[in-house]
Amino acid sequence: MGRMWRIAVFFVIVLLLGGVIYQTADDLAADTNLGLDLQGGFEILYQVEPTEDTEITEDALNATVSALNQRVNVLGVSEPYISIEGEDRIRVQLAGVEDQQQARELLATEANLTFRDVDDNLMLSGDELAENGASVTFNEANQPEVGVTLRDGNAFGEITEDIMERYDQYESRLVIWLDYEEGDSFYEEAQQADPKYLSAPTVHQPLYTENIVIQGDFTIEEARFLAEVLNAGALPVELNEVYSNAVGASLGEQAMEMTIYAGFIGIALILAYMLIYYRFMGIIAAITLSAYIYIVMLMFNLIQGVLTLPGIAALILGVGMAVDANIITYERIKEELKSGKSVMSAFKAGSRRSLSTILDANITTILAAGVLFYYGTSSVQGFAVMLIVSILTSFLTSVYGSRLLLGLWVKSRVFNKKPRVFGVKESEISEL
Repeated sequence: MGRMWRIAVFFVIVLLLGGVIYQTADDLAADTNLGLDLQGGFEILYQVEPTEDTEITEDALNATVSALNQRVNVLGVSEPYISIEGEDRIRVQLAGVEDQQQARELLATEANLTFRDVDDNLMLSGDELAENGASVTFNEANQPEVGVTLRDGNAFGEITEDIMERYDQYESRLVIWLDYEEGDSFYEEAQQADPKYLSAPTVHQPLYTENIVIQGDFTIEEARFLAEVLNAGALPVELNEVYSNAVGASLGEQAMEMTIYAGFIGIALILAYMLIYYRFMGIIAAITLSAYIYIVMLMFNLIQGVLTLPGIAALILGVGMAVDANIITYERIKEELKSGKSVMSAFKAGSRRSLSTILDANITTILAAGVLFYYGTSSVQGFAVMLIVSILTSFLTSVYGSRLLLGLWVKSRVFNKKPRVFGVKESEISEL
């Protein structure tokens, strides 16, 4: 390959890279999933408590996470983060949620629907509900109700017949509870203006039917909430809120703008230093760093990562790691030039000698990031993931990419006997 062809290949690579970044950078930024600290939302840490029928096991925790995911889908929240921490805690992060109170109620409600008699004896449990069998209906007066479909209409008919046989006309009621707790009493709640049970209709005849209606003084929003939480399913365990943190959308947006602005300043200062101190090699560093940032964001999107403030910090830290790889290589090349070697020999020797040092530094950082990911939680794990992606990408750009682009110029022999291009003065070169 001739001298001019090597230089032409260099500019083709740079132009293609610049064109791809220019054409796709906006779409890439728009597709990036932002964490709650950047777009607003809230997170809750729950302590998992066993119930009478369920112990805290790995299966129970996984079932609870699955039920919570179904409930989050009701909110229409994209990319929820629900994870198990330790042996008895679950963390829920919902970015971009608009009604935080509704989300909190939807998550915490056990949604254990039970049918009981007036003496609070269990007659039928919510396990008998058909899948997605709850819906909002309206009566003749256009009042919202909740229609429920049961798996077995005969079972419902038998309990209504039993209630009629055991109680008089006033007490032949089927009391419908949501999240009945030990100690709750129908007679006590009936004296309240806003009783805890949902409804207590009188049973006038046996009802052998799969379709029943829960009547109550519901608003449309309350009826819809009840239907959705019943369809999402009951939680197999009890959840007690330990910690919560809410971030407003405006606060998240402001934090993101300030962080990105600070990042731009930091990267600009790094590039300015590289250009002043390493001359032409600084230009190569600027090109590879631009490619590095783009590829990191592309890889992060491909693995469906959620970008948080610590993630942005890890990205900027990764820029420092990538620059460090460049500096190690360039310093080795400058040392070889100062020893009196030719540009070609200095390039080959400097690249070879720097590789082991760069490799050792990056491996130790990856190990530290791996420990953070394994033992960390929430945003700490996000930081670790971004840091690992950044280090792996820096190998691609700052080591191999930099060698490729710089090698095209060195092998073209354009810079032969021109050490100043690499930031080396002729007075610093030792005579062989």
